[in-house]
Amino acid sequence: MRPTQETYAELQQAFDLFNGELFSGELPACLFTLQREKKTDGYFSPNQFGRRHDGSKADEIALNPAYFGVVPIREVMLTLVCALVHCWQAHFGSPGRRRYCNREWADKLESLGVMPSKTGKPEGKRTGERIRGYIVEGGRFELACQKLLTAEFELSWADRFPARHVSAETLLAATEEEMSELEGAEIELADETPTKPSRTKYTCTTCETSVWGKAELQLGCRVCNSAYEVNEGEPA
Repeated sequence: MRPTQETYAELQQAFDLFNGELFSGELPACLFTLQREKKTDGYFSPNQFGRRHDGSKADEIALNPAYFGVVPIREVMLTLVCALVHCWQAHFGSPGRRRYCNREWADKLESLGVMPSKTGKPEGKRTGERIRGYIVEGGRFELACQKLLTAEFELSWADRFPARHVSAETLLAATEEEMSELEGAEIELADETPTKPSRTKYTCTTCETSVWGKAELQLGCRVCNSAYEVNEGEPA
């Protein structure tokens, strides 16, 4: 077995296909990492890595392996494509600050056959922190994803203890079909050491300042008069 080689070869295969099908092959090569960031399925960081000796730079695409065994592969690929849109923005557009998904990002994602939505449903906000989306039937992403999955593509390795890094809602939504191919890996859905954050982190939607407080507060920023939103990925 060569788990490192298998895992990164599969991610590179997916990157190459989506780059060609959705971005005309114009995206530069990225460096993949696996990061278990709480309630975060993935993210993009521009110029995160530098190559010794020649000064070359590479963007980072981080994916959370805890999701690999509890959501369909197409959902992992959706996370990848959302990151690729951030990559496209970094090189050819005008990205929002940090991980903010702005209107340009939302419009580009929609043009690829993914409808941006905070909730994953039609009424969700198109812009803001941690925006994902839902797949448009017959759209470019769905067609590209079908092409990838018909090429005997799979994610061979998955985190055996996803409950430590995935929301309870995601675990409850995991179906027998999604788990069937991973039975031999003995995926543990129960978290033996659950913790409940005592405070919630709120981040301003415009100037990105953050504050902490109890859950369900309605806060406004006195600097720019924008609303604070719950930063679900960083409980205190």
